[in-house]
Amino acid sequence: MSSNVYVMEAANLFCGDADPSLSNHLTISDLKLPELAENYVDHRPGGAPIAVEVDTNMNRLESTFTLAGWQPQVQTMIGLSTTANQVFTAYGVIRDRRNGRALEGKAVMQGRLGRVNPQNWRRGDLQSHEYSIRAIMHYALWLEGEEMFYWDFFLNTRRTGGVDINRDINRILRIPIGEGG
Repeated sequence: MSSNVYVMEAANLFCGDADPSLSNHLTISDLKLPELAENYVDHRPGGAPIAVEVDTNMNRLESTFTLAGWQPQVQTMIGLSTTANQVFTAYGVIRDRRNGRALEGKAVMQGRLGRVNPQNWRRGDLQSHEYSIRAIMHYALWLEGEEMFYWDFFLNTRRTGGVDINRDINRILRIPIGEGG
């Protein structure tokens, strides 16, 4: 397969559900999907001359975004400790630079709105609010309908590029595979 470049050109974010009236396409100015980073620890074997890194798990997931102005339907999602996880659905227009085709990027996150950080108000500037999705328990990422990453805490399911990374663990530990797993 030859090299290609895919560029994200536009984004929209639905906070709470995909109700069309809750579209943030006119106010979203940036979106950062969760960083996928492995955690490592150093192992210094007593009988070996060189230490090695051992991967232990993936770091917790967090997503951030900025919305222009005041968005009461989003801002009031913080601190709802009696509710279940909140759903955040992001859509992106991903441009295939080889042929100019627009592709759909989609990310679904279930977590909590953990931070609302109002930016300084200054006359003549557009005030915005920075938000953070924390305690993410489910994250799925697709490009043009192809699953790139899937993780669900409660199902103990993790796939990367369609490869079920937890299959052997779930089988050995007798963890049932749930829906989506």
